[in-house]
Amino acid sequence: MINKALRILIADPQHFHRMKVERLFNGLDYYCVAPVQSIAELLTLVEYGCEPFDVVVINAELAVGSLDLLGFFLDNPQVCHALIYNEPSAPLQVASGFVQENVQISHAALPGGQLISDLMALVDAPQWKQDGVERRRAHA
Repeated sequence: MINKALRILIADPQHFHRMKVERLFNGLDYYCVAPVQSIAELLTLVEYGCEPFDVVVINAELAVGSLDLLGFFLDNPQVCHALIYNEPSAPLQVASGFVQENVQISHAALPGGQLISDLMALVDAPQWKQDGVERRRAHA
């Protein structure tokens, strides 16, 4: 079952890209989405937010020369999962995919439906799947 209360932040300088990514989330029935156009807006929402964001999807070009996105997201308690896309300069040892279980890097210019769907399958997985232990419901 979809958790419609998941908090999602989209950061991209282009309005059309933010709308397109937001529509991908909406197509999966996620509507608690906040789009921002600058790294300053993202940092403000992340640093001063009362609750952590479940997902942050960010265009890497927003942070060029100002912030190490990978380092920022790896240990940030205010961000549960992050997808950094349009990342051509990722370290050679980091191919497209997961850096750690909570940070994913994509070299795609814009995430597509399959990438967002795969991300949300991980983020919104039932607790028993996240624990790696299959728990069976007791039948009466």
